[in-house]
Amino acid sequence: MQVQLRPDEINFPLTVRKYFSNIPGLTCLGAILNGDVRTARPLTSSVITTITMSTTETPDFPTAAATRRSLVFVVEDDLDISRLVQHNLQSAGYDVQLFTSGASLVDEASRERPALFLLDVMLPGADGFDLCRQIRQTTALAKIPVIFLTAKTNEVDRIRGLELGGDDYITKPFSPRELVARVRTVLRGARELPAPEVLKLGELEIDASSMTVRVDGQTVFTTVREFRLLEYLAHHRGRVFTRDQLLDAVWKETAFVTPRSVDVYIRRLREKIERDPRHPRLLKTLRGIGYRFEPTK
Repeated sequence: MQVQLRPDEINFPLTVRKYFSNIPGLTCLGAILNGDVRTARPLTSSVITTITMSTTETPDFPTAAATRRSLVFVVEDDLDISRLVQHNLQSAGYDVQLFTSGASLVDEASRERPALFLLDVMLPGADGFDLCRQIRQTTALAKIPVIFLTAKTNEVDRIRGLELGGDDYITKPFSPRELVARVRTVLRGARELPAPEVLKLGELEIDASSMTVRVDGQTVFTTVREFRLLEYLAHHRGRVFTRDQLLDAVWKETAFVTPRSVDVYIRRLREKIERDPRHPRLLKTLRGIGYRFEPTK
């Protein structure tokens, strides 16, 4: 009995090719698995038996337990869109849980602790903006990134999403590849923890290890982007930054954020850390230029 592998059967993952290529006596199979069909000979049943016997040892493959997949909660009432999103995110290595409304979202998230929320804005019942507000008001979920996925394209809606604590805003129709890239960018930003240190500036305390802000000893809840903006300005206190410089430093690849978005984040931070947000002592505006963190005296 002879077994011949077809060219379309050789597209194995690299780890699989390396594993079988290193089994003694399988030079023919190694050639095929490494894509060299020209030097491969037909495989006999004895070779197949050898493969079966050799693979009884556990190869050094990543296992589900060893490779932790980030869980993404997707709230989308259009089943075709939700399945498209699910397929592309799962193909990119994420676990996905789908919701057609936000009725049970916060309760489920409190139990499962997803890495990211992907929210449609126009939903039955509570819309995506309402859900984002609920997430930000829930202590255990407040720092989890939120991406809006919506047909609403005007600037007013984008600014509203930012003001509620959104981390990105993707408009429909969207490219599945761009969607995956945006998810990766936002999650990467959430994982890039700063150096473990506590920065104390008068009554303001910025704890980088826990991404926590305290004012007069009271914890102030911030989103990931708010924290990164405040930390960046505080670490470079006294220096003036233009809006574009802050975009490059804090938002990087996030495409939907505009210079006006920086103003929104500054206003939100002032409301959280300043005694009088209308007359800020820490986050100063230099009209026509940008912003500066004023060192405390």
